[in-house]
Amino acid sequence: MSIIVDDLSAQIARRVSAERERRGWSLGDLAEKCGVSKAMLSKIEREEASPTATILARVATAFGQTLAGLLESPDGEPPKLLRGRDQPRWQDPASGYVRKQVFQSPRNPLELVEVHLPPGARVSFPASSYTLIRQVVWLLSGRLEIREGTRMSALDAGDRLEFGPPADSEFHNPGQKSARYLVALMRQ
Repeated sequence: MSIIVDDLSAQIARRVSAERERRGWSLGDLAEKCGVSKAMLSKIEREEASPTATILARVATAFGQTLAGLLESPDGEPPKLLRGRDQPRWQDPASGYVRKQVFQSPRNPLELVEVHLPPGARVSFPASSYTLIRQVVWLLSGRLEIREGTRMSALDAGDRLEFGPPADSEFHNPGQKSARYLVALMRQ
């Protein structure tokens, strides 16, 4: 299956810079709040580095947003109908995972995200990225291992996992094929 990934680098750079400036924060302030180096944040804002999912989650949480909130276009209300081909896709440069934002609206606390995690790939998220949300993962195809704090869950196609209180988490595809899963989350 071929997945076309949108180049969101410029949008991410503009969004991080605008959110930081809106709050009157220096790069140092943001670095302190999210635990990402000032040098890396500067490279992201100048489009010289492509941030990983872990870094974006840390930055989004510092701004009091979800990862999707940071990736969304601030150009107003989303359309009621959004064709599959128009749903934004982003690829994590470290793990190769592809994230497709299926649904997000400022009028609704529900977000839906489809993820393709390549064979053998791992992606980690800090506990802080779960403080603003509650989420459920539904594995559509492939295999997936999710470590949530000290709890490890192995999922097969059709299985779902509800996340508990915020904990450092890791998603791992131990299979030979891409794992495809849906993340349903509610902003709190």
